[in-house]
Amino acid sequence: MNDRDRLHIAIIGSGSAAFAAAIRAAEEGARVTMIERDTLGGTCVNVGCVPSKIMIQAAHVAHVRSGSPFDDGISATPPSIDRKRLFAQQQARVEELRQSKYQSIVDSHEAIEVIRGQAHFVDRHTLAVETESGAKQHLTFDRCLIATGARPAIPPVPGLIDTPYWTSTEALESETIPRRLAIIGSSVVAVELAQAFARLGSQVTLVARNTLLSREDPAIGEQLTRVFRDEGIVVLENTEASRVDHVGDEFHLATGQGMLKADRLLVATGRTPNTSGLGLGCISVETEKNGTVIVDDHMRTSTTGIHAAGDCSSQPQLVYVAAAAGTRAAVNMTGGEAALDLRAMPAVVVTEPQAATAGLSETEAQRQGFEVETRTLDLENVPRALANFDTRGFIKLVAEAGSYRLIGVQVVAGNAGEVIQS
Repeated sequence: MNDRDRLHIAIIGSGSAAFAAAIRAAEEGARVTMIERDTLGGTCVNVGCVPSKIMIQAAHVAHVRSGSPFDDGISATPPSIDRKRLFAQQQARVEELRQSKYQSIVDSHEAIEVIRGQAHFVDRHTLAVETESGAKQHLTFDRCLIATGARPAIPPVPGLIDTPYWTSTEALESETIPRRLAIIGSSVVAVELAQAFARLGSQVTLVARNTLLSREDPAIGEQLTRVFRDEGIVVLENTEASRVDHVGDEFHLATGQGMLKADRLLVATGRTPNTSGLGLGCISVETEKNGTVIVDDHMRTSTTGIHAAGDCSSQPQLVYVAAAAGTRAAVNMTGGEAALDLRAMPAVVVTEPQAATAGLSETEAQRQGFEVETRTLDLENVPRALANFDTRGFIKLVAEAGSYRLIGVQVVAGNAGEVIQS
């Protein structure tokens, strides 16, 4: 078959969903063109999962060296922190993984081509692409996957936009640890980085509009709040910043609990999809108000032949969901049939202790019409936790009344990320 006669799939983006789709589509015999306007690899490897987990692990090591339940027999020695060297180590691993997990795939697959540039739809089978050099071209395709990811969402707090605030990207790329760090938000990113920075030496204050991780079972946020306060992190619940100013070298946050001053300000209030400028309206792709592309369990949009996956779509913003969705989208775009079942999807918050969930919380189950029974086991009743001298946390099971079918699990424990897989 002539190469130009093969099914041609265009993929906008180059993150986990995009690469999973590209690899599977190529395996199914399609020709794939990926269009990427920024750095190859997307959020996870470059500014998300990989650098954040490296920093969190470094902070864990620093914390354990500073103190543990075994200090009576193993003397603790608070370490000195050289953030510049830690950052260099972090970035070296990021670049290594970008090369091995992304660039090498492009180099080794003849059926996959990458165009560097910005794309937007002209019609249901054509993309206009402006390349890095400024050249413009039209790319025709048979099927298209929108996998453009998301970026940090910035709340409309008066004065904020005029200040040198951090998003998670700048926080993870900083070569210094601020003496005082204020964080607006109570999301996964907010709580993970709050604990990491605190353990590396920052005086951290979290400003939470509601409670920590308010979308989860309330017991999770309550447990993490107690842990954070025990570690010296200030958690201001049900608090909002009404104004932010940068005065001299300080951030001033006006809140209902008084003026909060900090050397750095991290905004971690969720993420918003990178879909503006794609021209989705001209091909009738339906989106939510914030630009999120609405998809079904086959990753199909409202427009035939156009699929979406990853953080820009109406699926949970988790890297493994993006990869699974990308693979299934590729199967569907090449004539197969594959759905994504998220009923037992695990999720982990990498704090210490970790918080992990799968299925429905008690409130979510009741909202969906289930009559439920729950059981909660505090870790102070678990021998392994007692042996570790760390009984912070619990395991909660949510079951359907009568049948006792398990429909949800919430775990806060040191190894909750491993427990939730079971």
